[in-house]
Amino acid sequence: MTLENNYYLKASQRETGTSDDLKNSAVSTVVTSLFWLLFVSNFMYLIFNFTDMPQWTLGNVLRINGFTILIWTTVTFFSAVVSSYASNYLKGFRFYSRFMMLSLGFTLSVMLLVMSNHIMLLLFSWLIMGFFMSRLIGVDTTWGEAREASKFTQKYFFTGTLFLSAGLLVLALNSGAYTVSGLSSAVSSLNPYLLMFSALCIIAAAIVQSAIYPFHRWLLSAMTAPTPASALMHAGFVNGAGILLAMFATLLFASDTLNILFIIGGFTAIIAQFTKLLQVNVKQKLGCSTIAQMGFMIMQCGLGFFNAAVVHLILHGFYKAYLFLSSGEEIAQTRPEKPIQLKIKPLQALVVLIFGGLGAYLFAYLTGKGLQWNSGVFLTLIVAITVGQATYNIVKEQSLSIWQKIVVPSVLFTTGIGIYALMYNGVTILMSDMPMVAQPMPLSWVQIIFGIIFLIGFFIMKLGVYKKIPWLYVKLMNLSQPNNKTVLMYKSQTI
Repeated sequence: MTLENNYYLKASQRETGTSDDLKNSAVSTVVTSLFWLLFVSNFMYLIFNFTDMPQWTLGNVLRINGFTILIWTTVTFFSAVVSSYASNYLKGFRFYSRFMMLSLGFTLSVMLLVMSNHIMLLLFSWLIMGFFMSRLIGVDTTWGEAREASKFTQKYFFTGTLFLSAGLLVLALNSGAYTVSGLSSAVSSLNPYLLMFSALCIIAAAIVQSAIYPFHRWLLSAMTAPTPASALMHAGFVNGAGILLAMFATLLFASDTLNILFIIGGFTAIIAQFTKLLQVNVKQKLGCSTIAQMGFMIMQCGLGFFNAAVVHLILHGFYKAYLFLSSGEEIAQTRPEKPIQLKIKPLQALVVLIFGGLGAYLFAYLTGKGLQWNSGVFLTLIVAITVGQATYNIVKEQSLSIWQKIVVPSVLFTTGIGIYALMYNGVTILMSDMPMVAQPMPLSWVQIIFGIIFLIGFFIMKLGVYKKIPWLYVKLMNLSQPNNKTVLMYKSQTI
């Protein structure tokens, strides 16, 4: 009798497994197909109506314009790629169907956010976007660390929603306008202190979601998420700050809070780049990298280039989704290497300076940023540093010939900057009906002083000086640790 019961139990388990596999396969096929259908539809609509993008409204509740279609196209593409990847990566995963449905809910919540015109709908979409992401982080409910990470991140997302609610409701109650477009028009007539309070609340909501210091720890604690969920989070969710700030650009200008964004973003970019160098875990490295990139995005908003911030979040989405989805391959091919010391010869330094300058000039010429004495100078400076760093990595490569070291940097920075300029100009056209999204700021002493601090921090990082200062090394290491309950707290416990 015992053998018979055992036989039927195994047969029942096989049938249940087969049933679950069929269910997971069906859910995966439907959701992935829907993502690709949405992406192709949005992309085709964007292409055919690019030069004359119509606007659609539903009372005071919804508004669809070029910016809306652009973000829809971006988020559905990332969701389609991630879900296609997950169809193989998560095959056999117990919570696969839940993962796919949560991904669908998250994608739809982002789409709802960018077409929301009424502030109550905007707040609702911001709230459920965080809800879906926290559930994706803790999708494996049998894993104690994942449950803790889900609860920990949900606290941050809820806090961000409270900040956003306070900022928008104070504006709405004092202006009588309950739409995004209405608030943008009303800010010029409101009390400056009221504007300052609302702007600071919206900035707080943005930096919480983008894991900007000091709210960075939730992202470092979210590594319990499956790799496809991490890709979706780093390619889409954390970029929401750029979307939110672009929607309320007029408020940030009217409240004179852009310098606050610039400084917060700059410090975050420097600190996160430092902490990235200390990590030994691939996902933690990518997490610190995302925080640094979000710092750069916030900096661009602080300089008045909200359109550049949107371009940055799109390009970062492509870059980071690829890195997360290929992280397994990187781990498999990793072997211990001796750290490379930064040593540059005079001739190499000259080549780096020449290509950095040429890259900056080409960037300024194609985008129009940096040609005048305003905040665009900083973006041009960052491009010069980026091109110079890439050039240095090429010229120090001993496997390349002299001619290759001259030709390769030229091809790379010309192609890269050309693609960026094309995207920048295209996004600017799509956002043309949004006020104050491409308004460079006059240069101020605050910007100049912090720009110098930023450069000093960059060279301290590249030269590895921080390694020779023990207290700084320890401080940076402690700063980049996840919440302790999300790491090895439930090693052998399941529910």
